[in-house]
Amino acid sequence: MSQLKTLFGFHAVGVRIKTSPASVVELYVDPTRRDARMKQFLARCAEASIRTFERDGVSLYKLCGSHGHQGVVAKVQEVQGTRTLDELLDDLEEAKTPALLLVLDGVTDPHNLGACLRVADGAGAHAVIAPKDHAVGINATVAKVASGAAETVPYFMVTNLARTLQQLKDRNIWVVGTAEQAEKSLYEADFKASTAIVLGAEGPGMRQLTAKSCDQLVRIPMAGAVESLNVSVAAGVCLFEVGRQRN
Repeated sequence: MSQLKTLFGFHAVGVRIKTSPASVVELYVDPTRRDARMKQFLARCAEASIRTFERDGVSLYKLCGSHGHQGVVAKVQEVQGTRTLDELLDDLEEAKTPALLLVLDGVTDPHNLGACLRVADGAGAHAVIAPKDHAVGINATVAKVASGAAETVPYFMVTNLARTLQQLKDRNIWVVGTAEQAEKSLYEADFKASTAIVLGAEGPGMRQLTAKSCDQLVRIPMAGAVESLNVSVAAGVCLFEVGRQRN
């Protein structure tokens, strides 16, 4: 059996039970939680024929390394994605569906990645892309913060981000980066065609090579005293603007 990974929290574990119940190998719950939410969760486990084991809060913390487990921790098998990025884009092209991709350059905080995945899911993004050497992978904290989106949004980590952006452009995907100094506002850009939104880490922003690889740079207009937004908030602003224009 391949190495198991840990999921915790109602959302992350609940989505895995919904999408791939057979991959849940071990499921532990806190017997002191007898509220309606836990009762509903246990009923879903029973419907999926998943056996649960009782563990106290201390044991659950040791299993997942977080106090945010909500009384639910699961050990699950990795569910291998059936599609590569190219296969995903091929499917979108065949369906004549304009692609919507979120590209993250330098986002290394698992809470930020989890929040970005959640936003991407809500906005209908088809995938999130990040470089292998300047990003965090999917771990238990990411899955918890993503509230199930880590199970539904494809996350591709690529060896060379600049080369991947060029490959997207070769597929007629418009690559739009965000930068405070950009002349054009986000709301002046046209996102009706296939688009990849590129965001850098909070603070340093995109790397120079990444910025040069973009077709266009736009800024998010800021009316207050703060100069920038958290990367997940910025992702939400940009992705939902794309959705607004397309709908």
